[in-house]
Amino acid sequence: MLPSTNSRPIITHDNPKSPISEAYRSLRTNIQFSAIDEEIRTIMVTSAGPGEGKSTTITNLAVAYAQSDKSVVLIDADLRKPTMHHTFNLTNRFGLTNALSNRGMLAEVIRETKVPNLSIITSGPIPPNPSEMLASRRMGALLEDLKDQFDIILIDTPPALAVTDAQIVASKCDGVILVIDSGKVKREMAMKAKANLDYVKARILGVVLNNMNRKSSESYYYYYYGTKE
Repeated sequence: MLPSTNSRPIITHDNPKSPISEAYRSLRTNIQFSAIDEEIRTIMVTSAGPGEGKSTTITNLAVAYAQSDKSVVLIDADLRKPTMHHTFNLTNRFGLTNALSNRGMLAEVIRETKVPNLSIITSGPIPPNPSEMLASRRMGALLEDLKDQFDIILIDTPPALAVTDAQIVASKCDGVILVIDSGKVKREMAMKAKANLDYVKARILGVVLNNMNRKSSESYYYYYYGTKE
């Protein structure tokens, strides 16, 4: 599979002074201050359903962390409908699934991006058993190895209501961000997604409300709400 001819725009990189970029930096800061006595280094981002902007959110959050001089790796753990290789204009022939199936060394699947301090691990070939691969001991070991190389590890997963993948990955992370499309997702669906994450004792750091239409000129805006313990 060849990479696409053009990468997708990343606003925090392409227009770092925009109000939306500032909102992502605020999200980064709120995450950093959400735990006083412990570091939050592995962060999963998911949504209730598809098309809510979770991949856009995690990509821009990754850039925001990289811009603060943190070494960041972004993992596409959506092994069903991966998108990160399109965003960064990379081939997806080799990635996470290769490393998890022992067909590649971790160093071989980590690739640099056009953004300083930001590396990416694409999903790799779509496997027949995504949930089993993500639940494997190999996945846990891979995350531990990455902690020795990077300050921040961000993981994109499928929607929390679609499959169990998000719950599996959440149990291996320091915290979870739930992305909700405020004009699309009903309250009960959002609460069900949260309940699924609570079931595996995931630490939900907060919720990003996407598509908050505050002004006619700001159809996309992001907020962060820390959840109470």
